[in-house]
Amino acid sequence: MTSKRQMKLAPFTEDEQALETLKFCDYSIKISKEMAISGTAPRLIRVYTDGIYDLFHPGHARQLMQAKYLFPNVYLIVGVCSDKKTKENKGRTVMDENERYEVVRHCRHVDEVVLDAPWTLDDEFLNRHKIDFVAHDDAPYAAGSNDDIYAHIKTKGMFVATQRTDIVSTSDIVARIVKDYDVYARRNLARGYSAEQLNLNLIDQTKYLVEDELEKVKEKLNGCLEYWKKKSKDFVGNFITYHLETPNPVESKVAEEDTKP
Repeated sequence: MTSKRQMKLAPFTEDEQALETLKFCDYSIKISKEMAISGTAPRLIRVYTDGIYDLFHPGHARQLMQAKYLFPNVYLIVGVCSDKKTKENKGRTVMDENERYEVVRHCRHVDEVVLDAPWTLDDEFLNRHKIDFVAHDDAPYAAGSNDDIYAHIKTKGMFVATQRTDIVSTSDIVARIVKDYDVYARRNLARGYSAEQLNLNLIDQTKYLVEDELEKVKEKLNGCLEYWKKKSKDFVGNFITYHLETPNPVESKVAEEDTKP
């Protein structure tokens, strides 16, 4: 049964819906933190946050939730960095940029997504998107010769700190996969992936296939052992029950002789 309530995906910045929202925002009305916190802002509060969002996980979702509910009536704009910028500044990602754009726009806390977001924010970007506040955790974030890329935003009074979530990170997830690489390689081979897709040489491929076959044999043996273990219990139980319920012919004869006059 299909729900009558249809989820709306967050638009990209250049989509008509996002452009209309931007057009009707009166940016000449400057919103202070006091106004935002008290809920007296006369329009939507445009809050910006950004990230890479590779292997989207609960930590990402919680960061976006915090940014969305910093104040009443927030319109949350989320910048997602491209593959090129991420590789230059941080390293390779598992998911490509289009996958990361899509997963972020599916998050219910997000109102708009900026594609190919800048690594550092300047006044031109802030003004073009009519951003009131920038949300990020409070730790200084260095890039190149810049000790904290949010320093000038903090100086302008536009920075709002969110709490960093340490429950899980993308690096944690990658570390788990690397640690149990053999397990996942064997699993994907069994699911039809080729050795070439998994970047396996012939020796490793053969090793994993042999290990899989040995695992299957082990499972069958364990199954047989469990079957015969159950059967042996049933046999012993039936044997004991039979002899408890069946009279012993010798004892019966002795008893019969004892009862004779």
